Amino acid sequence: MKKKILSFIIVLFIGCLHLTNIYAQDNVKLAQSGFQFLSVVSDARAAAMGEAMTSLQFGSSSLFFNPAGMADITSFIDVTASINQWIADIQHNSVSLAVNPFDGDYGVLGFSLQYVDYGDFYGTRVNLASPQGYDDIGIFSLNALAVGVGYAKQLTDRFSVGGQVRWLHQDLGESMTAVNIQTFYAGTDSQYRVSDTAIVSNDLNPFVFDFGTQFRTGVKSLVFGMSVRNFSAEYKYAEEGIQAPLVFTLGISMNIMDLVGDLPFDQSLYVSVDASHHRDHPEQVKVGLDYKLLNTLSLRGGYISSNDESGFSFGVGVSQYGFAFDYAYTPFGVFDKVQRFTARFSLADIF
Repeated sequence: MKKKILSFIIVLFIGCLHLTNIYAQDNVKLAQSGFQFLSVVSDARAAAMGEAMTSLQFGSSSLFFNPAGMADITSFIDVTASINQWIADIQHNSVSLAVNPFDGDYGVLGFSLQYVDYGDFYGTRVNLASPQGYDDIGIFSLNALAVGVGYAKQLTDRFSVGGQVRWLHQDLGESMTAVNIQTFYAGTDSQYRVSDTAIVSNDLNPFVFDFGTQFRTGVKSLVFGMSVRNFSAEYKYAEEGIQAPLVFTLGISMNIMDLVGDLPFDQSLYVSVDASHHRDHPEQVKVGLDYKLLNTLSLRGGYISSNDESGFSFGVGVSQYGFAFDYAYTPFGVFDKVQRFTARFSLADIF
């Protein structure tokens, strides 16, 4: 029986990999999207596992991957805080909180926050009348923010659902645009004269929606997951219409140690595979491994296909007495490396 289960899992994994690679080769993405900070993962455990988290129960951090994964929280409160030293000196940080006051009888309520500091930029503005051809407008900074409220519930002992709504704010600074453009003719050629300019503030405040499900098959610890993230209406910067980076994901995961039988000490090896369909780039396969020893020390690895500068990732975690600390390291090609740090805390029922 165990061999049949293992064979089924291997065939299913290979099938997901094969189908997604076919889609990635044959489909050319024509759509584009904005609010790209939503696609950046700050959680260290998730990053170390190649972001393959759709079918895993992940506490309050599930709000960033599949809200349904929050439904099985047994503690009264679960909190995570992550620091992401992203490429180009961008700081990408996140916080999540889940509250479970009634042991899941009425579901789990969650809150999420993502904040991005793009850093300081040296500003100039074209001015052909000046000797250097531009005006110095000083130093300016750019940032982005996402604030979310989510809910998850176990409908049965095997099936969970969850959703989240997020309010976004993205500020890309101010720009000068021409108005009252007049046309005049010099001989047979038309010329244009700008009689006035206006300062335009490039910021947007849309809403995006996430939802997902998880199904425990009853075959050992085998779990299927599905999520839809970053669903939004179309918004405009100036004349350009954009939407959030919509992504559909199917995932499967299992503790492979369930197939081994009796073990000499407490250990687990979770294997997780996600297949993602994105609005704005080729399909991806994400594979993650998490080996946990004595319910304390975790060693992790992951891989993401169809990434130009990053593919493999690695990480480590320690947990004890409701506290956990995770670290992830991702080689990032010409951008050197990306490091992420996450602290977690879970408090048992206080009633």
